[in-house]
Amino acid sequence: MSDFIAAQDRALLERHGLASFEALWALKLEAVDEPNTERGGWSTVYRLELDERAFYLKRQSNHLTHSLLRPFGEPTFAREFRNIRRYSQLAIPALQAAFFGQRKLPGERRAVLLTRALDGWSDLAHWLEHWPTLERPKRSAILRACGELARRLHQAGQVHGCFYPKHIFLREQGGDVEAQLIDLEKTRPLLLGRRDRIRDLEPLLRRARVWSEAEVRELLTAYLGAAADLDVWSRQLGARQRDKEAR
Repeated sequence: MSDFIAAQDRALLERHGLASFEALWALKLEAVDEPNTERGGWSTVYRLELDERAFYLKRQSNHLTHSLLRPFGEPTFAREFRNIRRYSQLAIPALQAAFFGQRKLPGERRAVLLTRALDGWSDLAHWLEHWPTLERPKRSAILRACGELARRLHQAGQVHGCFYPKHIFLREQGGDVEAQLIDLEKTRPLLLGRRDRIRDLEPLLRRARVWSEAEVRELLTAYLGAAADLDVWSRQLGARQRDKEAR
């Protein structure tokens, strides 16, 4: 697979000598968090600022995921990059890739994923911490943005798999709010209809306990596009929440 470079970022990367896998791999930067070593290898994230644009540079070695189609494994970034491209093709608002590449070396699998930083955006977890102090119109705009994002995701036939507040990013635009998703590694096709949709939404509601019942119904109204099945959805989501908490 050849390296991917987004057309709108190519000139900037070339100007800084960073339009290749080798240059991005060798770049000296300070990591923004501790390396992830859960899969036997390692995976690390860095912030990269070039002129007036900012990115997150992710590098990993032998940090693999396995599937039926790839029983010998592949870098987790390879799967995430495919999902980033799929979201773009399906017009699902999500983070954007500037560069992706991978290399096979003796005894090592390396991957590099460069994504555009979401400066000016804040995750839903941030807004939930301040929820009691938000004015009612802003709460409604956030609920509507989250519900509409989930609707676009599921109408496109995709399940996010980690639909958590920290993976939903929001930005105020005028008097409205925009939303998009990050962390697309666990995305898969939506195959089981309402069961998959409820399973995808439930973790969000379980982590957003500050929302009142009326606010959950407001989000579901935005998600469903109409209130016809609102009571059914509320009951089924509540039942799944109770089941998860009982385990």
